[in-house]
Amino acid sequence: MLEAKNTARALVRIGYDGRVFKIFRGDKALERFTNEVRVLRYLEKRGCPFVPRLLDSNSETLEIVTSNAGARVAQIGDEKMKSLFEELESFGVRHDDPYLRNITYRASDGRFCIIDFEFAEILADPADVERLLSADSVGATVPALEPKPTRLCWSGMTDIGRVRPNNEDVFLAIAFDMFDFSYLGKVGEADVGDFDFVFAVSDGMGGEKAGEFASRCTIDNITRLLPRRFGIAPTHYAAGIKECLIDLFRAIHSQLTVLGQSYSGGHNMGATLSLIWRVGGTFYFGHIGDTRIYVLPKDGGIQQITEDHTHVGWLRRKGEVNEREARCHPRKNVLAQALGSGNQYVNPQVGELSVESGDRIVLCSDGVIEGLWDRGIDELIREPSGPFKDAAAAERLVRAAVLESGRDNATAVVVEVQ
Repeated sequence: MLEAKNTARALVRIGYDGRVFKIFRGDKALERFTNEVRVLRYLEKRGCPFVPRLLDSNSETLEIVTSNAGARVAQIGDEKMKSLFEELESFGVRHDDPYLRNITYRASDGRFCIIDFEFAEILADPADVERLLSADSVGATVPALEPKPTRLCWSGMTDIGRVRPNNEDVFLAIAFDMFDFSYLGKVGEADVGDFDFVFAVSDGMGGEKAGEFASRCTIDNITRLLPRRFGIAPTHYAAGIKECLIDLFRAIHSQLTVLGQSYSGGHNMGATLSLIWRVGGTFYFGHIGDTRIYVLPKDGGIQQITEDHTHVGWLRRKGEVNEREARCHPRKNVLAQALGSGNQYVNPQVGELSVESGDRIVLCSDGVIEGLWDRGIDELIREPSGPFKDAAAAERLVRAAVLESGRDNATAVVVEVQ
């Protein structure tokens, strides 16, 4: 649970299922608690669609639980803000603090919302309010239930393999909003709510410890740079998110290039990177190198989304070699693009993923690809068998790849959308 606010008046925390927990403190805490409960119940009866829904309340602990109305916005036009609070009054409530700090953006339906009703005023006649609040569902206007939030299940694993002296692969799983971010476990599941989720795999290169340092540096930059997206205007999300991904890749490339020039052992230091980023209801991806992203649709099949940035990958896209020939090609591991590694420019592949409930997304390093055919990845995900059938999906892929090959580090992340 993430702490969003901690003041003398209130403690606000947000759970990974999207619910908001608010405990009232300080002066007139009971009065403020009672008023917010009353106002939210009234707005729900009136069918107001752009405020939090009251899910639970406890008068002894002075705690309310509401649905998540989104993330606070950095800026909004004065006219838009004025019209939003005027719209609230059309539902019979006047906000006591009609300013930007009480406006959020709910990415699930692209709606600006209003929060914090501790001192808000219900404009209707008190007798009419009491009749509405005490009425049963017959004749009362009650909004439809919000759709069940998307749920993600994930697993991740990395293995040094059977030949390499160190592991240059790294994977990442994080969730964050505009207040904070949290590292996720190797295996887990969560309702996404209004959190961003990022999953990534990076494979370092450069000899000795340079490759290990490069991949770790690459992954660490994600947590530092991607939260900047909260400065993007909601109306420009798609273009803004893609631009943010491009900026991320270029910033990492620049950093690795400078670091590689700083000492002789890091001359060829570099890394690949493949990541997926769920923002609102959309999955975006960014990629460079020969790590891969696959989508396994719920109805069957496996689709490689990313392009291998190698000469052999180019030959395969042209149809001049098949999967078997590509695996046996002597230049299969020669990268045309990577972060750092002496490349002057980088041109990462970015885009949106078409993903539905029941689909799975696989991110993996070339150590997994070397040990498993595409068909093998598909079978291990959908119909696990053999000694690793009871393991998490990512572990099945990594263990099977190391058993079959093991000449390189092997890393996988598997995300299922429910």
